Amino acid sequence: MNHFREALDLVHDTLRNLRAEGVEMCASREVVERFLETGRTEGTEGMQGTLIPSVPSALPVVSKAQRLAALRDPALACTLCPHLVKSRTQVVFGAGNPDAELMFVGEGPGEDEDRQGEPFVGKAGQLLDKIIAAMGLRRGDVYIANVLKCRPDMPPGMPGNRKPTADEMATCKPWLLQQIEIIEPRVIVALGATAMAGLLGETATMSSLRGRWHAFHGTPLMATYHPAYLLRNQSLSEKRKVWEDMLLVLERLGKPITEKQRNFFLKS
Repeated sequence: MNHFREALDLVHDTLRNLRAEGVEMCASREVVERFLETGRTEGTEGMQGTLIPSVPSALPVVSKAQRLAALRDPALACTLCPHLVKSRTQVVFGAGNPDAELMFVGEGPGEDEDRQGEPFVGKAGQLLDKIIAAMGLRRGDVYIANVLKCRPDMPPGMPGNRKPTADEMATCKPWLLQQIEIIEPRVIVALGATAMAGLLGETATMSSLRGRWHAFHGTPLMATYHPAYLLRNQSLSEKRKVWEDMLLVLERLGKPITEKQRNFFLKS
């Protein structure tokens, strides 16, 4: 249970720092321990029955940013997957606007993300930034995270990335659930079939999942191709499919759509 105590200490230290910064009514260590004691029977269990401590909405922290900060520290110290702990550079928690209406969820960090500690910063991330900009938004307007917070381990000397396993995603998913609970996005976009499998357990092809609305715990969920797919398949027809999904997202968010946007990737 050493990792459990470490996580508790990290949560408490974060709350204590908030109090030092002038945030009133931060929970005491006794309050946190009492919550976690309840959570041992009511909380979410991960690999080998190890509890991931949650940061409840009832904690008197005054903003979503502070609640995410209280969650971030124990997430960065997570050791539930020893093989990933051994191979990772760092945990890639998530990044963006805590008050975002739109949240993008990918499958897991790659090499660039593992090195920099931020999701979607490699070539696929650069393409995602372009998609977000084409929507009339900035990266700082949305929140970006992955189902798996650690880069999947690779055999020594092997390049590239592998897909997260179902067990890895199930073990890590409680961190994402709490991020979504705190942020309360109006729309979630799942980037790729693996992300959909991690979120909903869907194992169908992306061609059958995209272009229509799903729901994740009551939040509208749109599935679309991962940006990495578009880097491999750069035809206008494939780009248009992703863009059609983003038009549906903009409509659901009530954002204005220009005629130019509607005509992106249409052949003349």
